[in-house]
Amino acid sequence: MFKKIGPGILIAAAFIGPGTVTACTLAGVSFGYALLWAMLFSIVATIILQEMSARLGLVSQRGLADIIKQELTTPWVKKMVIGIILAAIVIGNAAYEAGNIGGATLGLEAIFGNEYTKVYPFIIGVVAFILLFIGNYKTLEKIFVTLVLLMSISFLLTAIITKPNISEIAKGLFVPSMPPESLLMVIALVGTTVVPYNLFLHASIVSEKWKSTDYLKTAQRDTIISLTIGGVVSMAIVIAASSIPGNEVTSVMDLTKGLEPLYGNSARYFMGIGLFAAGVTSAITAPLAAAYVANSCFGWQAGLKDIRFRLVWITILFLGVFFLSFGIQPIEIIKFAQVANGILLPATAVFLLWVTNKTSVMGTYKNSVLQNTIGVIIIGLTLLLGIKSILKVFEVF
Repeated sequence: MFKKIGPGILIAAAFIGPGTVTACTLAGVSFGYALLWAMLFSIVATIILQEMSARLGLVSQRGLADIIKQELTTPWVKKMVIGIILAAIVIGNAAYEAGNIGGATLGLEAIFGNEYTKVYPFIIGVVAFILLFIGNYKTLEKIFVTLVLLMSISFLLTAIITKPNISEIAKGLFVPSMPPESLLMVIALVGTTVVPYNLFLHASIVSEKWKSTDYLKTAQRDTIISLTIGGVVSMAIVIAASSIPGNEVTSVMDLTKGLEPLYGNSARYFMGIGLFAAGVTSAITAPLAAAYVANSCFGWQAGLKDIRFRLVWITILFLGVFFLSFGIQPIEIIKFAQVANGILLPATAVFLLWVTNKTSVMGTYKNSVLQNTIGVIIIGLTLLLGIKSILKVFEVF
């Protein structure tokens, strides 16, 4: 079964991490169904951009960073763009890694209590370091993905059990609204779904999985089906969280209330195991993705055990633990990570749209007018949201 699974399901698993659970729960608790349209937009944007990434990897048999380097001929422009890509991936992944470790920390808090909260990030960091260093984590990864799947199914069942108002859900999905103080939450929902490093990762994985354009339809179907399933799970979390009493989530125990209709008092353990599994899985993949991008940007052609490759993922892992060592609540770190990702997304999407329109790279498989139109709309909206969120953070607007 695992041999037949395409890259799409791995990308979907990457965005159903602790950040997604937290952001979607916060959105549901604070705004009910009102921000479901933001999830729908995020899912459509993810499918469109990840399809471009998959098609690029399949046609060129190279990663996104490699193509960008090849197509930029002016030396100073090439250096500047590669610098931007590296900064986006390092900053974005460091913040995302802190969110991953924070999510796994929340999982341990749910299971064992918060008496040792300050120690949990270091424990998780050491576990992730050992798994990455020895490189023998594939079996564990399958176990963790299975646990994340269990948590996802739990949210789907909970969303059904709570008997949500279908007409209100439809209104939330198709009638966009921005309740007061919801801007950063909209950015967080976009940032937790359309993950910039996944655009780099998808092209690389596809080029390893399939070696011919004969598999283009298979790759596209894999992307659409996998990401749609991931999107449905994310929406189910928002819907399930809408039934949580109160309007504020400050701790993991508030998060576990989302599963109480299904598991009762045992909800904390199911949520804890799911968050821990999602956190550790993402804590492994995020540093690896950053190392792969750095590998392409610098043209190292380094293997997994190369010291340069290891230094990149060690740096990302260290920064993730470091950000959590200031005593900031894991939930706040996770929210920041999603907002950072949402702001970095437009720059990454611009590069992707540019290379998928070049005949020298894509040949007859370059973007259609419709794909370009949707791509430009996605970039425009994410750019607008990103600018507004920056102004909001600095209280200018």
